[in-house]
Amino acid sequence: MDSILTKGSPIKGIILFSIPLLLGNIFQQIYTISDTLIVGRVVGVQALAAVGATGGLTFLIIGFAQGMTTGLSIITAQHFGAGDVRKVKESFATSIIICLITTVILTILSVALTRPLLVLMQTPSSLLSGAETFLTIIFAGLGATMFFNLFSNMLRSLGNSRAPLVFLAIACVINVVLDLLLIIQFHMGIAGAGVATVAAQLFSCLLCWWYIKRSVRYLSLSWSDMHTSMAEIQEQIKIGLPMGFQASIIAIGSIILQVSLNELGPQSIAAYTAAGKVDQIAVQPMMSMGITMATFTAQNYGAKYYNRILKGIRQCLTTSISYSVIVGVLIVLNSRFLVNLFIGNSEQHITNLAHQYFIIVSSSYFLLAMLFVIRYTLQGFGKSMAPTMAGIAELISRVVVGIAIVPMFGFLGACFANPLAWIGSNLVLVWSYLQTVRAIKKDATE
Repeated sequence: MDSILTKGSPIKGIILFSIPLLLGNIFQQIYTISDTLIVGRVVGVQALAAVGATGGLTFLIIGFAQGMTTGLSIITAQHFGAGDVRKVKESFATSIIICLITTVILTILSVALTRPLLVLMQTPSSLLSGAETFLTIIFAGLGATMFFNLFSNMLRSLGNSRAPLVFLAIACVINVVLDLLLIIQFHMGIAGAGVATVAAQLFSCLLCWWYIKRSVRYLSLSWSDMHTSMAEIQEQIKIGLPMGFQASIIAIGSIILQVSLNELGPQSIAAYTAAGKVDQIAVQPMMSMGITMATFTAQNYGAKYYNRILKGIRQCLTTSISYSVIVGVLIVLNSRFLVNLFIGNSEQHITNLAHQYFIIVSSSYFLLAMLFVIRYTLQGFGKSMAPTMAGIAELISRVVVGIAIVPMFGFLGACFANPLAWIGSNLVLVWSYLQTVRAIKKDATE
């Protein structure tokens, strides 16, 4: 069962697979960016800060869902690469069962704990009500997010990165239209942004499931297929849960940093939020190539194409790092224009703070490029320990910044959180990567 990732030029296959994934990731970001842009320009900077104050908690829960479903798809990709159709269906059915249980637990806990966690994070009282409203709606719709990510990742594990792109594009249009309708026409404010996001995500989830049932025979399940064993569950969660926890561990560091930002006031929160949205778009090509490496590695590892894996890693690192340097320079040169898209031209202090952020963060993108390629490659091999330890290293770095550096240097100190986290993560990942490559080279010569 060949795909573009297991035949032909490795870098060509990686780029071709990454392009729909990249566009899909951009559409995913447009969900939150459209909320942020419309809220910031229509409702005001105070509302923008309220949405920004939810970033860490959103990443904690949604990041877990995204990470876990990516991990669950790794086993499916390996079975697909090995040509085992029965195992592909079994792993998909098992993943659905795991996601159903996880969704119920996470939805109940996240909705119940939203306000206590916002209070614990020292969210400014002027932002608390709006932040709670937005988060509660997002968390109540967690099931749509969980299963859209599962279905999309399963399609990608079989080499199909185009279908999820189409569904995301449709959902993105729905999200923007609903944002404009609910926020501007019906004056629902922050609540309208939350409802628009969940509704669009649910629609894309249903579209993805319909497509799988209709067109993807490897993943088309009947009720008789919906069974599993404890051995299957253990195999899936051995990779899925660590990847979910890895995202959550990173998110905890972001939450601690958010607490420090909250103490700096709404202007600092708004500047960090606006700059972060630009960041999220800029890093998407690096992230897309990294995510592709998980599927590329898993499929070729299942097919035992070891030399192809090594060649693909080298080519992907070169391409991703080159991009990171170019885009970093462009962002620094155009940072004020980019931030003013979110806040207009009247908030000069916020614009200046965001410019500081870009000078420090964007010049460090090459570290993130390395991190994405190496981390997802290790995950494609089925290795979860090193990426999890790398997540802990990111957590420690952000905790140090939040507790020690931000109180001393203010917003400037907060700007160093990401670069220091990327350095800490790479120190862990590179060692494991070198060990793994050594073992793969040995297998390739046998």
